[in-house]
Amino acid sequence: MDSKTLSSRLRELVQFLSTVKGDLANVTGPPSLLAPCSVVEVGRCWAERPHLFSAPALEPRADRRALLVLRWFLASLRSQLYVGVDHAAHAAAAGKKKGKGTGPGVSIRKPLNAFLGELFLASWTTEEEPCKARTELVAEQVSHHPPITAMHICAKEHDVRADGYARVEMTFRASSGVLIRQVGHATLRVGRFEEEWLIPLPEVRVRGFLAGCLYPEIAGTYHIVGSSGWAVEMQFWGEGLVRGTRNSLSARVYASREDMKKKQNAVYEVSGQWNVGWTVRECATGEVVEVYEVDAPENEPVAMETEPVEMQDSWETRRAWAGVLRGMAAGDMATVVAEKTQIEEAQRRMRANEAAKGVVWEPLFFRSCAGEEHAVFHKLVTGLDWPLHHERTKGVWRVNEERVRKVQRPFRGDLTPLG
Repeated sequence: MDSKTLSSRLRELVQFLSTVKGDLANVTGPPSLLAPCSVVEVGRCWAERPHLFSAPALEPRADRRALLVLRWFLASLRSQLYVGVDHAAHAAAAGKKKGKGTGPGVSIRKPLNAFLGELFLASWTTEEEPCKARTELVAEQVSHHPPITAMHICAKEHDVRADGYARVEMTFRASSGVLIRQVGHATLRVGRFEEEWLIPLPEVRVRGFLAGCLYPEIAGTYHIVGSSGWAVEMQFWGEGLVRGTRNSLSARVYASREDMKKKQNAVYEVSGQWNVGWTVRECATGEVVEVYEVDAPENEPVAMETEPVEMQDSWETRRAWAGVLRGMAAGDMATVVAEKTQIEEAQRRMRANEAAKGVVWEPLFFRSCAGEEHAVFHKLVTGLDWPLHHERTKGVWRVNEERVRKVQRPFRGDLTPLG
């Protein structure tokens, strides 16, 4: 799609969004601006670099583990937020060096709205030393109204796991773009050290509508806190804000919450751009500890492993949306609309039938718990202004590990997303 056509379609999108009132999370944009993936796949950003996910388990020093958790979090942001962007292809087409593939000229796309019960199952393996690892991801759309996605990631050989869930809320203003609020959080457990970390889900502003090039910005202050006492404070800003560089970040790592609260005695400081790379320095000496480049060959995501589409269950996202994805690949928007409409109308009929029969939908791999049962969250959030908001996410979502181990395809018998 050339830049003139894209700009025209984005202006049409602005006009359309301006007419929509309330939450946009379940609103479908023009097919030409959709990404070839579903919302339920977004959690892959945390699993696609198994060596980063598992690295804290191999680090005996608590301060370095804090840095490794921060690195894993920051490295996930680009693929999480620059949805539908082929970074390598853009960089090659623009004649730029790798690492500049998210600069001017790149426009993100909106992922498909996941339907209730949609699943994404995948794994990633790295054989590279010093951290051979395999991550496995289970993600499920556990609610449609409101849209809530739950995910579980594990690296069994290193006893590392992450669990999270998010309700997505979206609002639009022509002057400032789309605001995406992620109501929820994730926890990371490093079993070897019996260490828990609370991971934030930042708010994102999608900008660039009027310029014809959509891009994400994180703004504000967020924290990563660990049961060992170590804590990280992160600040994000972007183009047109205080300092004016897109996707900027700074962070400081502290040995205690008290030091973080007083902003004193930081041990490490981090600065850079989360879409390109950053530098880590020791505060006491100024010595550079690490320079991380997102596009460095050693930092690229490893190949994703899934069942072939024809072997997947009908509830798995790549098979469920196969017709839509084929239409996108061929540039056939008529097929995209027809295939997408078929699923959406079938889902509406299923919900109507359930309501008529008094049936309550049960997620396959996750279960909802009361907010007061989430002991890890309440322990780690002490002293921070970080509400749980469990009333807005239908409780706290946790993986049902027995079902993950035992449930086999076909997951729901003869029932398919088409009813």
